[in-house]
Amino acid sequence: MNTHTTPETMIQAQGNGSTTPGYMPGFGNDFETEALPGALPQGMNSPQKVNYGLYGEQLSGTAFTAPSHQNERTWCYRIRPSVKHSHRYERIELPYWKSAPHIPQDVTSLGQYRWDPVPHSDQSYTWLTGMRTMTTAGDVNTQVGMASHIYLVTESMVDSYFYSADSELLIVPQEGHLRFCTELGVIDLAPQEIAIIPRGLLYRVEVLEGPARGFVCENYGQKFDLPGRGPIGANCMANRRDFKTPVAAFEDRDAPSTVTIKWCGQFHETRIGHSPLDVVAWHGNYAPVKYDLSTYCPVGAILFDHPDPSIFTVLTAPSGVEGTANIDFVLFRERWMVAEDTFRPPWYHKNIMSEMMGNIYGQYDAKPQGFVPGGMSLHNMMLPHGPDKNAFEGASNADLKAEKLDNTMSFMFETRFPQHLTEFAAKEAPLQDNYIDCWTDIEKKFDGTPGKK
Repeated sequence: MNTHTTPETMIQAQGNGSTTPGYMPGFGNDFETEALPGALPQGMNSPQKVNYGLYGEQLSGTAFTAPSHQNERTWCYRIRPSVKHSHRYERIELPYWKSAPHIPQDVTSLGQYRWDPVPHSDQSYTWLTGMRTMTTAGDVNTQVGMASHIYLVTESMVDSYFYSADSELLIVPQEGHLRFCTELGVIDLAPQEIAIIPRGLLYRVEVLEGPARGFVCENYGQKFDLPGRGPIGANCMANRRDFKTPVAAFEDRDAPSTVTIKWCGQFHETRIGHSPLDVVAWHGNYAPVKYDLSTYCPVGAILFDHPDPSIFTVLTAPSGVEGTANIDFVLFRERWMVAEDTFRPPWYHKNIMSEMMGNIYGQYDAKPQGFVPGGMSLHNMMLPHGPDKNAFEGASNADLKAEKLDNTMSFMFETRFPQHLTEFAAKEAPLQDNYIDCWTDIEKKFDGTPGKK
């Protein structure tokens, strides 16, 4: 098993050389944090001279004129301005990381698909070289849609940094323990947690315990937000206080380094002579965040029927169509099943959304066989899907007592756009060729006798 200890070069707000990241609670809050006392200006954003000889710089996640409740920006006070972290760029290839529109001519995306976990190998992979795109949707150039990926990471990025100008990344670990050293602080991430890295934020990824494997949703569109609860009210689902944003941390290190940028689906590299993680203090509401999925409080039916899976939405990225998401991130975790006279698993359906599912651990109730931890499935828009025969028969004939659905955590990246398979997903990933056959033995049960069930 590979392990890596971060060099104690990040000076954090909670003290020099600490190896445990510090966090501030809240989602979408206006935070302020400093790693050196007095580094953060008070009462203004851009003083003539900033303490410690720092440079003031704004990072904007929305247009300047976005409505105030949607406007996102962070003021950074850094050792060097970002223009010093950028030089002449050269195109590089990361052949397994694809962006929409990507529609291979010899790949059929129409269908129901399922994959076993992508296996680990003896090769070394960093966060960049270990990314494998499964599906793409929409158009990265017009900033709508998404891509879904799996990652395999065995090695830390050393004097190497990355940011995406195309997208924010929602990261869902399944195995291993990663550290994201970002411009605004340090996030440690393990299975049963998620993290969001905003568009344009620079970082490197280190392996604390590996090999590491997990899932990534690359969001080209409007950023993720908490869904409106409607009649549910002020509580349950994902609560803002359970999200954690890192405190300020910085490096002051001179070393030959590379910065890779994803821009309009292409990758470019520039070389600099220092670490770009040099933000000593910052304030604002555009920042990375992590969330412990075990704090998600599900709601459900307490008398009859199975509600729509939208009640399990953790995060949503809106589209231009009200109530129709660019992306929903939906979580299926442990919960009690108590509905009376009800078929309790997800029912048979087809809908306008395209569903890419992943299994973090345990069994998913509608597909108890074959959908294993680390695996994925795709049910594209307007294609029917639902329980296999065994799940249907079991749920149709079960003794409907209160039952704890335990040891289960799966999720869904759901989008309004069709998801197109990549060549990797269709030809290299461990596709279960017989998945479509799981419905072939469903029997005709029709009986026209009045009153017959």
